[in-house]
Amino acid sequence: MVKLSGVYKGMRKGYGETLVELGKKYENLVVLDADLSGSTQTAMFAKEFPDRFFNAGVAEQNMIGMAAGLATTGKIVFASSFAMFASGRAWEIIRNLVAYPKLNVKVVATHAGITVGEDGASHQMCEDIAIMRAIPNMVVIAPTDYYHTKNVIRVIAEYKGPVYVRMPRRDTEIIYENEEEATFEIGKGKILVEGEDLTIIATGEEVPEALKAGEILKENGISAEIVEISTIKPIDEKIIKKANDFVVTVEDHSIIGGLGGAVAEVIASNGLNKKLLRIGINDVFGRSGKADELLKHYGLDGESIAKRIMEETSKF
Repeated sequence: MVKLSGVYKGMRKGYGETLVELGKKYENLVVLDADLSGSTQTAMFAKEFPDRFFNAGVAEQNMIGMAAGLATTGKIVFASSFAMFASGRAWEIIRNLVAYPKLNVKVVATHAGITVGEDGASHQMCEDIAIMRAIPNMVVIAPTDYYHTKNVIRVIAEYKGPVYVRMPRRDTEIIYENEEEATFEIGKGKILVEGEDLTIIATGEEVPEALKAGEILKENGISAEIVEISTIKPIDEKIIKKANDFVVTVEDHSIIGGLGGAVAEVIASNGLNKKLLRIGINDVFGRSGKADELLKHYGLDGESIAKRIMEETSKF
């Protein structure tokens, strides 16, 4: 059973640790970075396996080109940078050199979403899910917490094909007790809390906030089902079809083209009679500020999510 632990730990730390573990398991695994290995935590792998780590410098497009070339020789390639640069600056290269030939490259981006904080709008990437899931052959994933991230990285190392993973900069609340509980399967969502009145579908660092919102709603007599969807593409259509008639999506991403857009597509394509409320970044750029303050400002903290839902439920 998942629960809010009050313990915070970085997903990117889990990423770095797991790369070292996988480096020992797979001799053909290589890691690339665009001069940000201290921040992305790929420095852990570089220290352990310096002959299998390549720093491309501040040249993200070149990094992806290198990754594609290495993949053609049978390597399992992980390439990392900040989400703004990994998905934005290198998008065309990812599309043409990685996704089109369906090469075995994992683009793992850190510093995604609004909680990049003081770096401001230029570095707060809230469009990456939308632009990456539009690419054919691309799997798009947003892990939930530290333990979950470790399992995500293990799974994608065994998956043959292009994958995009996004993680936040800040330490996030751990909701799983251990790695064994933090199971992950590509394309499968997970019901974390049973509920009868409405369904909250959350992804990434917003899953703990959705759990907080669920507790507040429960105190106000509203029973909320909480669903974790980590794989935004391919999305778990079955779990969405089984959701309650009032569905709320929560994401640290634009509501256009992200989790909310993906869920809306499933509802519309299948003619489902469900009301949908998308909670995320509402087609605006970010601003500088502390991560927690920004979550509150954009209505993405648990309290704000619960308040918004209660306002909507009062309408019908």
